[in-house]
Amino acid sequence: MSTAEATRTTRAILDGVLAGERLREEDAITLLRSRDLVAVGRAADEIRNRKNDPDRVTFIIDRNLNYTNICYTDCDFCAFYRKPGDTREGYVLPKSVIFKKIEETLAIGGTGLLMQGGHHPDLGIEFYEDMFRSIKARYKVHLHALSPSEVQHISRRSKLTLWETLSRLRDAGLDSIPGGGGEILVDRVRDIISPKKTKAAEWLDVMRHAQKLGMSTTATMMYGHVETLEERVEHMQRIRELQDETRGFRAFISWTFQDDGNRLGGLVPVETMPTSFDYLLTQAVSRLYLDNIDHIQSSWVTQGIKIGQVALGFGADDLGSVMIEENVVSAAGTTHRATADDFARVIRALGKTPVQRDTLYREVKVWS
Repeated sequence: MSTAEATRTTRAILDGVLAGERLREEDAITLLRSRDLVAVGRAADEIRNRKNDPDRVTFIIDRNLNYTNICYTDCDFCAFYRKPGDTREGYVLPKSVIFKKIEETLAIGGTGLLMQGGHHPDLGIEFYEDMFRSIKARYKVHLHALSPSEVQHISRRSKLTLWETLSRLRDAGLDSIPGGGGEILVDRVRDIISPKKTKAAEWLDVMRHAQKLGMSTTATMMYGHVETLEERVEHMQRIRELQDETRGFRAFISWTFQDDGNRLGGLVPVETMPTSFDYLLTQAVSRLYLDNIDHIQSSWVTQGIKIGQVALGFGADDLGSVMIEENVVSAAGTTHRATADDFARVIRALGKTPVQRDTLYREVKVWS
């Protein structure tokens, strides 16, 4: 196919999406292969502006708290976890430390706690029920906690069904579930990078159960390692299909694989590592493809605040969290920091209004 033919094909696809056609899987792959970042990004920005107020960009002040780093799944891409029995670097945070971190978050205007950890072999559902109830008894804070793989681990460890597990966790104070552990929802990929973790159908089933219990969730994608472009789109397809069924995902967040300090980095050739160009193009395609999800979040934590700002013109309507604390990505060698004032400044630089939101995208404060 000539370059001119490829350009016409891309243009036809984008014209169709802007006219209201649903993006097909093969067309999403074509857009990813086209490398036509400007055209795809412009279309994604138009769709973003139709779905959300074009004059506003939202963000949240919350904290990413990792209650334990003990984990038996040995994921190749993770530099954060420690094996069970590691008495030197392994930990489970005591309540006193968790409470102090929550108080610090609330003191600067935070509204939520993103709480995730490892698959600790000794922690059953009673540990989580006690932890959540203790938090809720003391603080008015939204608990966005436990990835689907953690929920599955708790279910198996406690010999409960997923429905029983999620119902008990919800009743103890769990408000919503983050999309951690999604990686790529294709078992060929998961068998390579995280063979002990949830399979694709299992991850989706946890989300399905949670959403049917009335719990809001988010969806994620971690890419740029061993997956193909076709598998990247297959991941988005599975998210879109579940969203058609349940309407339980409020946002989609994608980020690139970080290769420092983990085993997977040695398997991914340097020349194939995703660039900022790849990130922006993939995010733009996700905005076009995931037509049934309201919000696309910029991943400034992995890309840096400059690219995070640019991403707001490529389909994202939200900057995500200021990340008062972040341990997992930084363990893999990427450390970016920002404050709410930093967020407000980069949003204003685009001529838009910064709006602080809560976890469920309700307005908390308009930054003047």
